Amino acid sequence: MSSIDERLEQNRAYLAGHGHREMPTSPSLHLAVLTCMDSRLDLFGALGLDLGQCHLIRNAGGIATDDAIRSLLLSQRLLGTRSIMVIHHTRCGLEAFEEEQLQGELEAEFGERPPFRLGAYRDVEADVRATMSALRASPYLLSVDIRGFVFDVDDGGLREIDAPVE
Repeated sequence: MSSIDERLEQNRAYLAGHGHREMPTSPSLHLAVLTCMDSRLDLFGALGLDLGQCHLIRNAGGIATDDAIRSLLLSQRLLGTRSIMVIHHTRCGLEAFEEEQLQGELEAEFGERPPFRLGAYRDVEADVRATMSALRASPYLLSVDIRGFVFDVDDGGLREIDAPVE
């Protein structure tokens, strides 16, 4: 049985005990979280969240890509979020390669480089600051409370990162 088939089995069991509950579309905490796709991040547990409370926007590294900014714009403009948490984490896979080297390997394999940055970095705190700066600089986002954190994948703790001086 494939992983997807197993998830479908789990969903059938979930439905049997779930019951219907209708929730509003807008997140009740008016909060959006931009974070990494890493499967070790249990943000519902670590932040004490329940369904319907916040938007989780995930990509490799939790970086401020065009698509992440698009999602945040829609979250703010259409669904009322007013605070943004940027959460990167310890032992991230983006720390494990050199951007230029992997871009070169991809170009050799596919005949061209991807039209996007892969997001390699060496300093997680600096990367959180860079992401916060990119969000603050975006003309498409409302001026809101934007704060950055590093999530420790080993103990689940959050460490706040000071905002960059701008």
